Amino acid sequence: MAPTDSPPPADKARSPLKLKKGSLVNVDRHAYLADSSRAASDPEPPDYMFLGPGELLQVKPDVALIRWRLPVPDVWLPVDVLRIYP
Repeated sequence: MAPTDSPPPADKARSPLKLKKGSLVNVDRHAYLADSSRAASDPEPPDYMFLGPGELLQVKPDVALIRWRLPVPDVWLPVDVLRIYP
């Protein structure tokens, strides 16, 4: 590899979304419920997660901190279940 070549960022391989602080998102219901451990911890997740929008407060390679416009706690969710709010 030439000194000017750089490997592709690892987080782009995991998440094709352009998630950044302040982005509005909602949760993909099918992706969220596809993981049995998530479904077991909350068999009926609240609808506001899927309707959105939630605002991203922090984004890390695998998870993001989301705040909804409701009086509910902020929550960390995996980025693979998030979708950009239309």
